[in-house]
Amino acid sequence: MTFAPERVVLVLSGGGMKAMAQVGVLRAMDEAGLKPTEIVGTSAGALVGALVASGLPYEEIVPRVFSVGRRELAALARWSVLARGLSAPSVLRPQPVESLLRRLIPVSSFAALRLPLRIAAVDADAGELVVFGAGGRTDCTVVEAVMASMALPLYLPPVRIGGRRFVDGGLLEVLPLDVAAQAAADLVVAVDVGPVAAAPPPGTLLGPALLAAHDRAMAIVMASQRARAVAAWRSAERRPPLVLVEPDVDPYGTFAFGRTAEFIEAGYRAGHAALAGRGRADRRPGAWGEPAARGSSAGTR
Repeated sequence: MTFAPERVVLVLSGGGMKAMAQVGVLRAMDEAGLKPTEIVGTSAGALVGALVASGLPYEEIVPRVFSVGRRELAALARWSVLARGLSAPSVLRPQPVESLLRRLIPVSSFAALRLPLRIAAVDADAGELVVFGAGGRTDCTVVEAVMASMALPLYLPPVRIGGRRFVDGGLLEVLPLDVAAQAAADLVVAVDVGPVAAAPPPGTLLGPALLAAHDRAMAIVMASQRARAVAAWRSAERRPPLVLVEPDVDPYGTFAFGRTAEFIEAGYRAGHAALAGRGRADRRPGAWGEPAARGSSAGTR
């Protein structure tokens, strides 16, 4: 008898435009008869998660993400950088990003969402992970929480909420499995399009030297903590089964705005393979395709 999970938690990593692959995974999940019952997201994954949690179907999400362009998501703060140099608050202008999020996300409050949504961000003053939404803070709009989760230092300034400064959740949880552990689940589907630790091939265009050095450092740190999070989940005795979906996307395609269709297709292929049992599904007793032990909890080890 095939195990049909009732509580499916969808975990979405950060990754910039690579997160468009997560949209393709939604189609694969739908074809597999899996409907997310809760969403957990970091950075660009928080944006995709907000669209899903808003109740938008795949067919409505696709045209929205196709409208995402460089003019909004990567608008250079040219005059600020020229006038203030290293004292400039960020390389990119935050106002176009906020306008983009307000245009894409159809709800304002967490209470208006159709599904529970947990968004990972980092309190820049305390250096601690903070969850907005289900089980966490709701003293802001969904757009403000997503903006905070996407505020990668150097690129975007911190977002102020309740007198605190918040930055990109990927600094501590690029693939927010620890946050997902707080949710009740029969199955966790995690889509990882985050940075890789390996150095880029010679000749790869990486942009200005300071940004390239920053991105390289971030990639090493984020890839390391992502690997630890996956290993910890799989070694725990009483976690729900994990299906890890790793779309075959360009690891340096964070700002690849012209490749949305390619990324969505890559996510669909990877999601279809993983959910069919050909991906890196956890094969412990109680794993995907097998009844989980009753009484197990996502939050216990």
